Amino acid sequence: MKRSKAKKIRLKVNGEDYELEVGNQSDQVKPSHTLAHTLRETLGLTGTKVSCNEGACGACTVLMDNKAVLSCMLLTVECDGKSITTIEGLRDSETGRLDPLQEAFINHSAFQCGFCTPGIIMSAKALLQENPSPTEEEVKEGLSGNFCRCISHYHVIKAVMSASREARS
Repeated sequence: MKRSKAKKIRLKVNGEDYELEVGNQSDQVKPSHTLAHTLRETLGLTGTKVSCNEGACGACTVLMDNKAVLSCMLLTVECDGKSITTIEGLRDSETGRLDPLQEAFINHSAFQCGFCTPGIIMSAKALLQENPSPTEEEVKEGLSGNFCRCISHYHVIKAVMSASREARS
């Protein structure tokens, strides 16, 4: 069977360019695939977690053109031409060094089971890019869409505030 010319979409994910065919074949991105599905299943970037799959928990948060988005709520085809950063993309590709925000989460034990941590870090990264010197209330507001059932929010706030101070010094 001859394949008709498939539509292609282009994404830059963690600095790497991808051209993906859209269609219903097994090697294509289906029009119904979410960005979360494509990141995890097609590109193998499993740091992005899917929990509620309804946009309510924030576990799937990634940056799209430096803004925090819920990847379970976006169709991949809607992301054509966009730049996506996942938790894997925060590590310095040349040195392997973790992002200062990731280091702050480690230093402040701002995680327990860790499932929600990538989404929280990505939301915090977007917040700090927009507002490098947030107040504690602004951090709480900026992370209000992320839920952690392990109750490590106090440590998370301390970690984000610490990363903010570190970036300013």
